[in-house]
Amino acid sequence: MERLIKSGEGWRIGWNPHTSEFQGLVGTDDWAIELTAAEIDDFCRLLAKLADTMKQLTAELMDEEKIACEAESDLLWMEVEGYPHEYSLRFILNSGRCAEGKWPAPAIPGLLQAAGMLKVF
Repeated sequence: MERLIKSGEGWRIGWNPHTSEFQGLVGTDDWAIELTAAEIDDFCRLLAKLADTMKQLTAELMDEEKIACEAESDLLWMEVEGYPHEYSLRFILNSGRCAEGKWPAPAIPGLLQAAGMLKVF
């Protein structure tokens, strides 16, 4: 598998199996951080879990009700905030480099789709 970087409006995600320490990458048009294989795996897994939680909450919330949900692993903490159909995403890297990043709501559908297919290619 070759190096892969997918990007869309307001988001970037990448995978490069040929590097020794940082195989993953997440970011926006303005910033990016490299992640280890374990960190990018957790990022993709927690993002999918949070998106699934938001989808399940759609029926339980009023249209104008905002919500925040968080998920965490040993390596990172993530939070989605907004409406079940439109929410922002924030993450904090708990280990080593201690980085933090955020994506606005319009970037999430593309990021979510690309994260789900990152290692499929």
